[in-house]
Amino acid sequence: MIGYAPLCEKQSQYIRRSLDCWLNVAEGGKRAGKNVMNIIAWAATLENHPNKLHLAAGVSISAVKLNILDSDGLGLTHIFKGRCREGQYKDRDALFIKTRTGEKIVLIAGGADNGSEAKIKGQTYGTVYITEANECCEAFVKECFARTLSSKDRKIFMDLNPKGPQHWFYVDLLNFYDKSFAEGLITGYNYGHFTVLDNLSMSDQQLRDLLLSYDRKSFWFVVDILGLRTAPEGVIYDMWSASENTYTEPPADGWKSVCTHYVGIDYGTSNATAFLDTWDDGTTYWIDREYYYDGRKERKQKTDEQYADDLDAFLDGNRDAIIVVDPSAASFITVLRNRGYMIKEADNAVRDGLRVVSTLMNKRLIRVRADACPNLIREISGYVWDEKARMRGEEQPVKVDDHACDALRYVIKTTASRWRISA
Repeated sequence: MIGYAPLCEKQSQYIRRSLDCWLNVAEGGKRAGKNVMNIIAWAATLENHPNKLHLAAGVSISAVKLNILDSDGLGLTHIFKGRCREGQYKDRDALFIKTRTGEKIVLIAGGADNGSEAKIKGQTYGTVYITEANECCEAFVKECFARTLSSKDRKIFMDLNPKGPQHWFYVDLLNFYDKSFAEGLITGYNYGHFTVLDNLSMSDQQLRDLLLSYDRKSFWFVVDILGLRTAPEGVIYDMWSASENTYTEPPADGWKSVCTHYVGIDYGTSNATAFLDTWDDGTTYWIDREYYYDGRKERKQKTDEQYADDLDAFLDGNRDAIIVVDPSAASFITVLRNRGYMIKEADNAVRDGLRVVSTLMNKRLIRVRADACPNLIREISGYVWDEKARMRGEEQPVKVDDHACDALRYVIKTTASRWRISA
């Protein structure tokens, strides 16, 4: 028996409506319980559904297994514990479930890329659950709709975090159902909007900590906490202050002796490479120096070994720093390890990384030495959201002249503890 936290009335109503609706969409902010609600509703549907084949979908097979099958102990494998097993069905990942109306086979598919829709063609699915639906590609989502048309009891469940209003998911799909349902032209449509305040499993302290980790004026607060559809625009680090986020004099005598020493690295082969000499006193990150080499501008590319030589010189031969580097720079990481450096592969989650840096920058807990980091300061001022991506409802920085900014994001996102962000 799973020990669920109580459901709020809004969540309960969504689940009850799903019993009579074919299209069920739970949208809203993070930690709002959208995933758990859909799993409960879908499990009840699977128990009595006449069709044998069903589909669990998401951006990747691993995401589906984490979000739907496991879901922190609240997923299908826990609901049907003792009555299900994971395996293969015609060379496809699947969950086999014994229900009161016979065996159900839930196939698992990832739909992030164009062409992934081919993996689900050729079958009729009784029901489909798409987690993070608006992260999947358009053709895949539309194929999921098509594959359920001849179901004996058609049902589609989707959960999603909001994107910008111009995202294809709204323009080409959800807006149609919203409008048609509002005008009384269709039935069987169940839409629910939820926020973290609807999640009764969150303690008051957890809720407090979460809210404190966001700047309430930021784009991140609107999307993650309020769960509203919006698109970012303009300068990403608009909270940057040339006076309050910089320094010229050491904060105290002997200050580095009480700090953890990191070097954040964005490694480029054809693009620029940046090193940021970073000192963490437990409260504030001090970016004390930078290394910046642009092979295109210099008209001479460097090898892994040459960049490692430059790092040796940058650190004066010391090996006390923890090197935080993009994990995609595999060959460079190997060279550094062979030279005795301590390596920490960077957390390269772009969206969350931008949010964490923005939060700490707004709290003035990131300070950059003004006379020693000209390229980082220049990039921060010109680091902007991609307007073309915004018009598609997507959140994406312009990938130009962002190498020092990437190095900053790597070192902060990888090492900043949750308490520091919410303090």
